[in-house]
Amino acid sequence: MRRLFPVTEETAAQARADGGAPAAAGAAADREWDLAELAAAYAYPDPAPGAPRPWLRANMVSSLDGAAQHEGHSKPISNAADMRIFGTLRALADVVLVGAETVRQEGYRPARVRAEFAGARAAAGQAPVPAIAIVSASLDLDFTLPLFTSPLVPTLILTGAAAAPDRVAAAEKAGARVLVAGEGMGVEPARAVEALAGLGHTRLLTEGGPRLLGQLIAAEVLDELCLTVSPTLTAGGAQRISGGPSVAVPHRFELVSLLEEDGFLFGRYRRP
Repeated sequence: MRRLFPVTEETAAQARADGGAPAAAGAAADREWDLAELAAAYAYPDPAPGAPRPWLRANMVSSLDGAAQHEGHSKPISNAADMRIFGTLRALADVVLVGAETVRQEGYRPARVRAEFAGARAAAGQAPVPAIAIVSASLDLDFTLPLFTSPLVPTLILTGAAAAPDRVAAAEKAGARVLVAGEGMGVEPARAVEALAGLGHTRLLTEGGPRLLGQLIAAEVLDELCLTVSPTLTAGGAQRISGGPSVAVPHRFELVSLLEEDGFLFGRYRRP
């Protein structure tokens, strides 16, 4: 893996503190980075004094021609380096926010313990794994899946106040914790972020899908985008990484760092 664009001074300082000398020095080393180096490069910003503000980052992959998936799945346009970063971002997060359709399409499972990150998570006061938080208006979910039957930490479901009571009851019976984050059937992104922060989850990660990411963008609650550009072409009618209505004025983000491996580009962009 090579660094094409330096990390911020803040991230480099964190890397030095964590002992990740090769990454912190900005060396353009064409090799596989270890997980500590990746964690330093993708560290969340240090919280401000007082009550920490939640920080929401997204992690998405796109083909060269803009497809977020191929035949309904992101795996065909991913690679091993992308999956290392995927696992690292999960290991840094308190909670992973995901749309119900993505849970169904991608066959989501509970986050697994990563021994390499156990010490860092404990030192940061985090649970052994991030919770999975599903955004669902209908709660049309299969509660017999491992996401509900065998998570290390309870799965969360964000829904609206008008959600069907029988589905809420079914979710709670399955062991999920239901959070109301909207007045009607749907979820309001800002309230979702607030609800998660109310549980102490301030390092937030969303993995989409496109519809959910579009809602987060439109609500202006997204702080950071980690985007993998895959050197592949898919054609077809696959979705982009975000969908839904367009915003009135395009949101401009700043490039924080850019890495490359095997033709894949791994960009990190932040709200100014």
